[in-house]
Amino acid sequence: MNTKQETTNPVAAADLPQPAPTLAPEAVVDQLRATRALIGEVAPLTPAQRKALRQHVRTSNPIVQASINVIGALDNVAQAVGQPADDVRLLCDEANRWTAVEDELRTMLNGVSGANLIRRQRIALIAGQAYTIGAQLARDPANAVLVPHVQEIKRLKSFTRRKKAAPAPKSSQSQAPVTPAAAQGPETSGSSKS
Repeated sequence: MNTKQETTNPVAAADLPQPAPTLAPEAVVDQLRATRALIGEVAPLTPAQRKALRQHVRTSNPIVQASINVIGALDNVAQAVGQPADDVRLLCDEANRWTAVEDELRTMLNGVSGANLIRRQRIALIAGQAYTIGAQLARDPANAVLVPHVQEIKRLKSFTRRKKAAPAPKSSQSQAPVTPAAAQGPETSGSSKS
């Protein structure tokens, strides 16, 4: 009897990089919510609020730094602004550091969104192949069980191909605001119809 025993080196096995475990989507959502709770300042804004705030932050960094120097030059300015120059510098530093977080989250969202788009494309491809194969096989009476499924897919596809009816245009009277002059009528308002 020839027996060959293989010995494994536990140190060598530990040196091999192990694949990172992947999380289920629900676990990722839970971790993101827990992380959001730890951040502290999370301020969801409406698009209008975001636009208004962006218009105010168009000040270049050299102007911001020079303005902070104005605050530090005279105590009266710091009192009027309500912030000492050092606190404003810390606020600028913090804003700059959070841009790294913003960029990382944007990159992560783009990656997750792209991966999900690829998943949906694969699903659409598989669904199309299943329909095509099923329609071909349904022609054979031996595969009659597929006929109602293929018919249902055809019915569902016909709904997606239909164009939605254009909404009826509203009359100009319902769109025009009523003013006191318009409510009096054309005889008293002095306007004429064209």
